[in-house]
Amino acid sequence: MTIQNVMVIGAGQMGAGIAQVCAQSGYNVLLHDAKEEALNQGIANIEKRLERSVSKDRISEQAKQDALARLQPAAALENARQCDIAIEAIVENRDVKTGIFSKLDAYAPEHAILASNTSSVPITELAAATNRPGQVIGMHYMNPVPVMPLVEVIRGLETNDETYKQVAAMAYSLSKTAVEVNDSPGFAANRILMPMINEAVFTLQEGTASVEDIDTVMKLGMNHPMGPLTLADFIGLDTCLFIMEVLQDGFGDSKYRPCPLLRKYVNAGWLGKKAGRGFYQYQ
Repeated sequence: MTIQNVMVIGAGQMGAGIAQVCAQSGYNVLLHDAKEEALNQGIANIEKRLERSVSKDRISEQAKQDALARLQPAAALENARQCDIAIEAIVENRDVKTGIFSKLDAYAPEHAILASNTSSVPITELAAATNRPGQVIGMHYMNPVPVMPLVEVIRGLETNDETYKQVAAMAYSLSKTAVEVNDSPGFAANRILMPMINEAVFTLQEGTASVEDIDTVMKLGMNHPMGPLTLADFIGLDTCLFIMEVLQDGFGDSKYRPCPLLRKYVNAGWLGKKAGRGFYQYQ
């Protein structure tokens, strides 16, 4: 099978980014969201990013128009009947994702691969909701998708070799680097990243250093492009908390205990940049 027709489920920041890079790389893309407003906003955001790339001479006007011509909104999940691969990029909720995979399994053609952009939900559990576990895989993009060159390609317990090879090849066709990861809580990226962020929050909670100074230590001392608390705000503190809970539940190790200050901020609605306030305040 040659992957040519892609359906992305979820038109938020990650889903729209995935749809954009696929359309720019020559794939025919259907973008779906259960909410019409979110779908329209996702398409509009893609158009804005492409126009910005044209204005900065990163791509030509023709390349922009070609990408947009390959991108179509899909109001119904049943449109998965047309895809070679469906990539789910919805809310990080195990039950919701499992429900989507069950429906995609019913709609998508027999040959189609079902992939998830999940950052923490086990691929094996998603595969168990389908009748094609060998064709279920994780395809975890980094944020922002059009910029970040990494994709974690995550094998569930039954993911077959052909599925892995096709998805890894697709990632490279998007000018991404694919890393092979086995299904495990947090996979590789978040198993390493989230405890670092969590420890930064503990450092703040204990009064060891200020928000700004913690970030400065990591930027200037460890050459990170962004401090851990700024990064947490961009990811979303609710997402950080959720992943820490997944790690703690999955490994049963106290070293993954979420910092109480992180939980307090989430309970207060201080979720980071998307809420206007997290460790920093945003206009």
